[in-house]
Amino acid sequence: MKSSIEIAQSVELKHMRTYMADLGLQEDDFEFYGKFTGKIRLELLDRLADRPNGKLILVTAMTPTKYGEGKTLTSIGLGQALAKIGKKGMIALREPSLGPVFGIKGGATGGGFSQVIPMEKINLHFNGDIHAITTAHNLLAAMLDNHILKENEKRIDITNVLWNRAMDMNDRSLRDIVIGLGGKANGIPRESGFVITAASEIMAILALSTSREDLKHRLGEIVIAYDLDGKVVKAADIDANRAMAAILSEAIMPNLVQTLEHTPALVHAGPFANIAHGTSSVVGDRIALKLADYVVTECGFAADLGFEKFVDIVCRQSGLWPSAVVVVATCRAIKHHGGVEEAGIGSENLEASRRGLANLETHIRNVRKFGIPVIVAINRFPFDTPAEIQLIHDLCQELGVECEEHEAFAKGGDGAVNLAEKTVAIVDASTSTPKYLYELDTPVEEKVRTIAMQIYGADGVYFEKRAQKKIEKFRKLGYANLPICIAKTQSSLSDSPKLLGAPKGWTLTVTDAALSAGAGFLVMICGDMMLMPGLPKVPAAVNVDVDEKGKILGLF
Repeated sequence: MKSSIEIAQSVELKHMRTYMADLGLQEDDFEFYGKFTGKIRLELLDRLADRPNGKLILVTAMTPTKYGEGKTLTSIGLGQALAKIGKKGMIALREPSLGPVFGIKGGATGGGFSQVIPMEKINLHFNGDIHAITTAHNLLAAMLDNHILKENEKRIDITNVLWNRAMDMNDRSLRDIVIGLGGKANGIPRESGFVITAASEIMAILALSTSREDLKHRLGEIVIAYDLDGKVVKAADIDANRAMAAILSEAIMPNLVQTLEHTPALVHAGPFANIAHGTSSVVGDRIALKLADYVVTECGFAADLGFEKFVDIVCRQSGLWPSAVVVVATCRAIKHHGGVEEAGIGSENLEASRRGLANLETHIRNVRKFGIPVIVAINRFPFDTPAEIQLIHDLCQELGVECEEHEAFAKGGDGAVNLAEKTVAIVDASTSTPKYLYELDTPVEEKVRTIAMQIYGADGVYFEKRAQKKIEKFRKLGYANLPICIAKTQSSLSDSPKLLGAPKGWTLTVTDAALSAGAGFLVMICGDMMLMPGLPKVPAAVNVDVDEKGKILGLF
C-alpha cells in the first residue's frame, strides 16, 4: 500500500473557488493563499449572524499509545462519511506543530484515505500562522527586555520575569538559558528559556479569541512579570499588545482546505492538550457551524485532557456545546493498557484486553458525567481479531452506549458510513445542554481536586510548596475564579506515564502553577511536564526530503 503522503499527492485538488461556491462564500469572505487553500474572513460571522447553527460533534479518545490512536483520522473519516450519507458536513481541526512533525509523531493531517490536503503545506509552515504566533511571542519578549534595559519605568523585578522566548521546534537545549551576556549593550543578564510555540499562551489566546478586538484585549492581559511591589505587569503596560495583534491579524482567520474526498475542512490553531486546552479555534468552529449542518471537531489526546478542557474552558468561554461525543478506541491501546509490551501489541491477547478495557470505560463514564451522548468508534487495524473487537462491543452494550468500528484509514469515507449514520442519529436526538464539572467561584484547590478525583480517578491531590505559594499569590491578585487547565502526561489517566489502565490508590501531585490571564485559565503543572519537548533518538525528520521539483517526501 502507498504511504500516506503518496496517497495525498496522488489526489487532484479542487480549486478554492469550488468551495466558495459550495459554501456560499462571496469574494469579500475569502483571502486566497494560492489555489488550494485560503483564509475565511471573520466578517462572515456578521453576515451570517441570523443563520441557524449546525450541530457540533466532538471527537476524543481513550488514553493513547505513543503513536496515537487515530483521533484525527477518525474525525476526517467521519466528516467524509457524512457526505456519503447525504449530509452537509464540515471538519474543524488543529494545525500541526513542526516539533511533533519532525519528532516522534510525524504529521497531524490524518492518514491513509482519510487526510486533509495539501498535507505537505498543512504540516510545514501552513499559511504562516505558527510563524506569526512565534513572532508575536518573541516581539513581547524583546519589548520586555528592552523596557527593563531602558530605565525600567514599570519597576519590573528582573528576578520575577515570567515571559520567555518561543520557537516551533523540539529543542531541549533551549529549555533553560542565560540571556544578556556580553556587556550592557546586549541587555541585562538573567535566566530565561524557550517554550515550543504550541505551548505559548499566545497560541491558546488565538484559539480562544472571538474577534480581533478580543484578541487584542487578551494579548494585553498577558502577565509578563511582577514589579518590585509584587504587582503584575501586563503586556498592555508596555504597549506591546497592539503590535502583537497586528502581527496576528491574518493568523486569526481560519484556514480552509479539503479532504482526499473533497469534504471542506477548517484547520486552525494548535495548542497542546497536555499543556494548554488542546482544541482548534473558536472562530473556526463558529464559522463551520454557520456553513454546515454537522461539524466534526476534535480535542487533544484523551477525554481526561482534551475533552474536559473543551467543556470546562472552551465551552464555558465561547458558548459552544457538542451534541455528541465520539470516543476513539483501538484494540492496540486496550492491550497496551492491559500490560502488553510493544512487541506483542499486534497479537491477540484477550486476557490483557479485558484488563485494558478499564481505561476505555473510564473515558466513557467521564464524558457521560457531562450529560452528552457518547458513541465509541473503534479504529480498526488489520491485525485486530474479531474476539478483541467483540470485547469492546460487549463493554459498550453493558454501559448502554453505541459502538461502531470503522476502516477510514483503508477505505476513507466508505469505511466510516455506519459510524456516520449512528452518530447523526444520536446528534439529531440529542437534548444535551451545558453542564460543567465545577463552579468558577469554587476555591482553586477544590477545583483541582474535583478534576483529579472525578476525571482522573485520584484519591486526592498533593500541592507542593512552590505550587501552594503561587496559587495563594494568584488568589490575592484576583485570579482565583479562572477555570483550571491541568498540564500532565497524556500517556496515563494519572500524572505518571507508567501507570496504565485505570489506576487506583494514587495521589495527583501539583508541582507548580502558572497564570495564563490572557487565555483565561490557571495552569496546574503535575509531574514532570516539559514546555519544550526534545527529539527522540531517531526523529521523524530523518525521513523527510524534497526532490528537485520541490516535491516533499517522507512525511507521515
